[in-house]
Amino acid sequence: MDALAPPCAGQRTVRVLENRRIARDTYLMRLDDPEMAATIRPGQFLMVRPETGSDPLLGRPFAVYDVTWDECGTPVAVEIVYLVLGAGTAALARQRHGDRVRIWGPLGNGFGAPPGGDVVFVAGGIGQTPFLALGRWWLGAASYAGESFADASRCSSATLFYGARDASYLAGLDDFRAAGIHVEVATDNGTAGHHGYVTDLLTSRLERGGRPSHVVGCGPVPMLKALTKVVTREGISCDLSLENHMACGFGACFSCVTPIRQEDGTSDLRRVCVEGPIFDAKDVVFS
Repeated sequence: MDALAPPCAGQRTVRVLENRRIARDTYLMRLDDPEMAATIRPGQFLMVRPETGSDPLLGRPFAVYDVTWDECGTPVAVEIVYLVLGAGTAALARQRHGDRVRIWGPLGNGFGAPPGGDVVFVAGGIGQTPFLALGRWWLGAASYAGESFADASRCSSATLFYGARDASYLAGLDDFRAAGIHVEVATDNGTAGHHGYVTDLLTSRLERGGRPSHVVGCGPVPMLKALTKVVTREGISCDLSLENHMACGFGACFSCVTPIRQEDGTSDLRRVCVEGPIFDAKDVVFS
């Protein structure tokens, strides 16, 4: 799908409305920011850091998980979901209701219009985070950045294949189901769902004759590489939302570059934070 260009990003300090643990080492943070909520699109991200202190010095990038609306239907807050991995995310996990954080966004390019038909999301690790808002948007259940899709253009169904190390890391399952997204899970140790790779779930569906109109993947590079092999073999269109490490979020540091195939068959480095994070799977060059 063609990505949509982002609106101008803004940097400001906002209030934390909620910051709660939803799975092992995994938190949902809701931010009081009507301006961001009204302009951010599924697939875009924002940089977040605590208001005070210098560790971390730079914000950390997080995909928009969802937007919340008031009783009049006005977007008022943005939600992110994050996994505590280092000093930056540990500092965010210590934030409480009423604390203030520095944010910058919306950043990156959002997803385009729905592909129609049945869509499958394939997520590994914390890669499920872009797919709640995207699923709600493409199913016609919610409007983002003032845009919604009618019955004639929306997807007919959405499925999330979600893989994690073990059951304790599975986050937000009820949110996806409440949004009308069918969920199947896989775990490395077999504590929930399929015992094995999340891409096995897509392969099994294809073997049963369940061919989606479009696939979107987000997660670790080995998973995305395996997913790309499956969709390429089956001739299914696929987008990837890349999770390359981003230091600045606006393309100055070049820490997030990835090789992307060009029209002449060569590859060139592209900044995931600016040209991405969404790329057509057929264009991503894996080592």
